[in-house]
Amino acid sequence: MLNLQNILAFVASFITVLIATPFVIKLALKIGATDKPNKRKVHQSIMPRLGGLAIFIGVFVGFFVSGLYTQRIVTISVGACLIIIIGILDDLYELSAKVKFAGQLVVACLIVSSGLKIDFLTIPFVVDRMDLGLFSYPLTVFWIVGITNAINLIDGLDGLAAGVSSIGIAALAFLAALSGKGLIFTLALIVLGSTLAFLFYNFHPAKIFMGDTGALFLGYCISVLSLLGLYKSVTLFSIIIPIIILGVPVFDTTFAIIRRIMNRQPIGAPDKSHLHHRIMALGLSHRNTVLIIYCFGILFSIAAILLESATLWVALIVLVVLFIIVHIIAELVGIVSERNKAFLRMYRKLSGKS
Repeated sequence: MLNLQNILAFVASFITVLIATPFVIKLALKIGATDKPNKRKVHQSIMPRLGGLAIFIGVFVGFFVSGLYTQRIVTISVGACLIIIIGILDDLYELSAKVKFAGQLVVACLIVSSGLKIDFLTIPFVVDRMDLGLFSYPLTVFWIVGITNAINLIDGLDGLAAGVSSIGIAALAFLAALSGKGLIFTLALIVLGSTLAFLFYNFHPAKIFMGDTGALFLGYCISVLSLLGLYKSVTLFSIIIPIIILGVPVFDTTFAIIRRIMNRQPIGAPDKSHLHHRIMALGLSHRNTVLIIYCFGILFSIAAILLESATLWVALIVLVVLFIIVHIIAELVGIVSERNKAFLRMYRKLSGKS
């Protein structure tokens, strides 16, 4: 699976981003693609935020070095270019959420129109094959748009989104290698090389942010890579695996929704109670907060890899244990309200501690 051409593609992507990023920094500052500090943001100075362009350039170079341009993935390539355009326009002009969502829907529909969609589902003990019919179209569109936006939700600290994405992409590459899916493995390797190189400039203290250009592009790449792995037929557990790989943004978003419902706030209301905010509130530094969340990402990826080859009952046990761990972490860092801390209340009762 890992051959000389793949290694060269990874290295080419990595080196390209290392060289291109300083030029992108200058370009972002010149054209005004910058992120200004406010009360909800951690950074205190104006920062260039077009870093996703450097990642895209690296992927573009790796794409040709790997020889993937000979593959029939024109629609996926066009979709990537459209996502980059949406991201650049947002980093420049701060597009409204509706405009960005409309653009993502167009890209998702383009991918589905090429025939890349989930056609039927297998549910253990229930049904061997459930044809999704017309429902396969909205399900696949929802999958692409949902995952494309997932990375954007955790892009709140230096190196956080890029690092979590790298961990998830590495997990997808590993799973692709295990199952002999060469196209997914090569694509993942190229994106991984570009994203790791970007971390040299994006890890705390960051010299550039990836912006929506990078967050949407990486989310799109992960959505397409996972969709290629699920192509046509999926089991109930295999469709869960990419969601677990994206456990950090899924975790943060899920508890943000629970928190806002419990506090009777609008679901889209901004706050400073996201995972990274709460960990920093415990007294940890910017860098250590990011490293801890990386560990969460690694935990989710290991769980996903275990699920891939597990029996049904082992998979159920892994999912239950993972759910308990996630909820305990959420309670400990204070990402949920006090009245929703069931595990901590149980511990206090059993131990007699206040």
